[in-house]
Amino acid sequence: MELRKTVTTIFMVPTLGIGKNLLKNNGFLNGYIKDAGHEEQYEDAICLLFQPKNINQFREFLDSEYERTIRVIEDYDYKDGFVVVVYQLDPDFKADFTLIKEGKYSRTSKAFQNLFPRVVKIVKDGLHRDEISLQYRIFNRTEDLIDFWEEKFGVTFDSLQEVWSEFDEENETLNIEKIKEIADTY
Repeated sequence: MELRKTVTTIFMVPTLGIGKNLLKNNGFLNGYIKDAGHEEQYEDAICLLFQPKNINQFREFLDSEYERTIRVIEDYDYKDGFVVVVYQLDPDFKADFTLIKEGKYSRTSKAFQNLFPRVVKIVKDGLHRDEISLQYRIFNRTEDLIDFWEEKFGVTFDSLQEVWSEFDEENETLNIEKIKEIADTY
């Protein structure tokens, strides 16, 4: 079983302004809207789950995050080297986050959509190439993504249909026991 990217990871984590490489180099696993195993629950916040390989490097990252932004609410540890960092979401985009949770990706504001790159650099087999970002494709319901899903599921999309799966709160809730089961299969 594989740990699949959550909708939170795809559409909310990038709004925090943390570089992709910084996340990857510090053992970022996924983002969640809440943590089922944590007593304190926060409104309009997300939980980033890490399993850092180098704890000293991670401490430096975490310290720099507390200095960089006032949006870090809390951090805490789980057994087996898992760390959760809770971030407050930008209140300016509250309506957009609500639309994401409703699965209405293409209806988010242009200001929100502009937080995401149109083009990303992909490295495959040592070769670099530019590709339209997943978020851009979803926000703009691009023809290639519509064609992909129509072919995969043998359906025809109407003009209002979104091209990404709906937000499922269970999948978007951190359950550390499930994560440990998945981690044990690697």
